[in-house]
Amino acid sequence: MSDVYAEKPWLKSYDRNVPPSLKYEDRTFAEQFRVVADRYPDKTALHYMGKSITYREIDLLSNRLARYFQKIGLKPDDVVGLHLPNLPAHFIAIIAVQKAGCVSTGLSPLLTPHEMEHHLNDSRAKAVITVDLLFDKVAEVADKAPFKSVLVTEVADFLPGVKKVLGKLLKKIPTAPIGPLPGKTVVRFMEAVDSMPADPVAVRRTMDDTIFMMYTGGTTGQSRGAVLTQRSYMYNRQQLLTWIDIRPDDIALSAFPLFHIAGLTLGGVSITSGITQVCVPNPRDSNFMIQALKAYRPTFMTHVPTVYFELIKNPEFRKVDMSGLKFCLSVAAPFPGEKIRELENIVGENKLIELYGMTESMVTCFNPRYGKKKPSSIGIPMSDTEFKLVDPETGQLAKPGEPGEIIIRGPQIMTGYYMNPEETARTLRDGWIYTGDIATMDEDGYFYIVDRVKDMVIVSGFKVFTRELDDLLALHPDVEMAAAIGIPDPSRPGSERVALAVMLKPGIEKTDAEKEKILNFLKENVAPYKVPKVIQFMDQLPLSGVGKILKRELRTMM
Repeated sequence: MSDVYAEKPWLKSYDRNVPPSLKYEDRTFAEQFRVVADRYPDKTALHYMGKSITYREIDLLSNRLARYFQKIGLKPDDVVGLHLPNLPAHFIAIIAVQKAGCVSTGLSPLLTPHEMEHHLNDSRAKAVITVDLLFDKVAEVADKAPFKSVLVTEVADFLPGVKKVLGKLLKKIPTAPIGPLPGKTVVRFMEAVDSMPADPVAVRRTMDDTIFMMYTGGTTGQSRGAVLTQRSYMYNRQQLLTWIDIRPDDIALSAFPLFHIAGLTLGGVSITSGITQVCVPNPRDSNFMIQALKAYRPTFMTHVPTVYFELIKNPEFRKVDMSGLKFCLSVAAPFPGEKIRELENIVGENKLIELYGMTESMVTCFNPRYGKKKPSSIGIPMSDTEFKLVDPETGQLAKPGEPGEIIIRGPQIMTGYYMNPEETARTLRDGWIYTGDIATMDEDGYFYIVDRVKDMVIVSGFKVFTRELDDLLALHPDVEMAAAIGIPDPSRPGSERVALAVMLKPGIEKTDAEKEKILNFLKENVAPYKVPKVIQFMDQLPLSGVGKILKRELRTMM
């Protein structure tokens, strides 16, 4: 069989500004930030709750924080855990960690104590930066984790004095108490920063050194740390800047948290490119984002689909002047076609761009910025990025139109999982990352996610791709959100049944008649073996920090 993927049919759909291969600059994150800070010292780097923070200020603050890291004994390659929403301290910390030659790892506020303990121990984190509202979560695992220092910021940090004092007094700005932790040093973030000189810090790093260690779920249930190098991250930065054609005069509005690889990629690319960013501390606050759209007139937005859906529901979103908005990026979950039309009726035609990425390889596949976008497609592989689809059971290449596991090769992929050779060998083979995502490719080289390998259900020998059911149920007028999973079939050992978790729209009653209505809808649209044998109504579905349905948790609930 000929290798259609080696022919790269996607190249014919590239925008004119995107070459098949790029010439990369071997410049580290800290070196690139130095270039930007020198070039745009008075330009706004961050908008935060009415306060504008310049690149000069970010530069000086990150110098002070890097000096503090050195004062407490952090050495190159030591890991700092960043347990924060998108506050100015988070951006400053990312830069300071790089200046000090250290490595940062994102700690999601949604981690359970057990997950947090594993993450901190596995990464061997020496310090943690958190916010007072989340301090209790750090305190809960402090005696079980290796870190020695904790820095605590506040929501009110970086606000003007009067606004800060009044906001706290009137309880318009949330606060929480912090206290000592046995065997640990606990310091207020601003006290630590203000205590240090602002002279430059520039620990030398090479392109092969680790830049970030970002954690993702493992096959054993324990998360694993994907090791990203300066080269993989900074090369992906150049791929992104070329592909979406963003410039220093752009303004970004992103609800993606920086502790997630998508938020870290966008945030880091922007802060090293002179782009202005609007801090979004709470991605679920659609009113905040609508006010930010009005006040700062961003030129592009980046959210998960669920955030866009919440914006669409808000009547005020339709009143915003979108003439300056160039495009909207969507990642991490599928975006139903009818929802695309609804969004573009508000923001403008051809402005939604779906893309694909993962912790282990950052961004790899993108619909064109200017060219043809195909609804529900993750797009086409970026410059210097190769995709293939292989049968997950046989390893043979899948034909165009047939489903297969995505495997990826490119300069942006990780070097492996930290201290985990077994998982590394399972995922990274002969320079290719085996993603665990099942997709198809059309004749133009556009890819479409079908399912996760682990979410694929085998019903009496037939493969059921649960995402097909998820997408179909998004069209049902009574369904707010739904997810299909596989559960063991007690009557047929080795086989599975399809089960369905459904969150109904407000006002729809959870009745047997409603279940029958949903079943009939599915029977009209899919083959009999794909129809769920179990339907369970739920008030809420378990979601990740970026709004993805956690099917792993659903399996324990049904």
